[in-house]
Amino acid sequence: MSIPTTTAGLRLAAFVAVPVLALTVACGGNDGTTGTKSHDTVADVPSPKSEPSEAGSTPGTPSAKPAGKSAFFDAQVVFVRCMRTEGGYKDYPDPKLSGHLDWEKVNEIGSRPGRNEGIKAGRNNACLDELQAALAAEPKRDQQKAYESMLAHAQCMRDNGISRFTNPVMSGGNAVPGGDPNPASPVYAPDSPAYKEARAACKSKLLDGLDGMQ
Repeated sequence: MSIPTTTAGLRLAAFVAVPVLALTVACGGNDGTTGTKSHDTVADVPSPKSEPSEAGSTPGTPSAKPAGKSAFFDAQVVFVRCMRTEGGYKDYPDPKLSGHLDWEKVNEIGSRPGRNEGIKAGRNNACLDELQAALAAEPKRDQQKAYESMLAHAQCMRDNGISRFTNPVMSGGNAVPGGDPNPASPVYAPDSPAYKEARAACKSKLLDGLDGMQ
């Protein structure tokens, strides 16, 4: 049985990232008070002790090798610190080792009452400059791989009951995310149990950094 394909409307993605390993950096740092942790300190990246073996890796999946520090990661650290100190989000999560934001945690914070405004660039766009610097530092993404990843995710969402979830499209050589067929007046409620279950079931279909786009 074939899965119906719906052409997605073009939409802008606020965050773009490269498909690499999703390892989360622990958020911590002592603020001088025993038993408490500072919210405006981003954890340093540990150096990998050894190179992971590439034997047995599956073609088409992200590498298991940690990305380590990079200009992109460093720029995201500056952005996260701004979000915690100037943007009004003291609990904003650390970036992953790859440099991408941890969108599952970011979206969870934004879903709380009164917390969605400013979740992208801080309240009153206080961290817009830092955000733009991070976007400028990110490595280029293979758009064909991004498209294939989002297409597999869209198909999975439909298979899991979100029947009108649209496919991504290629436009001008760039992969444009799919999703809700009418973003201006959403058909689906992202916080509904059915939608959350589908997202959880299809999470692995998206390459690192694409989870905040579709």
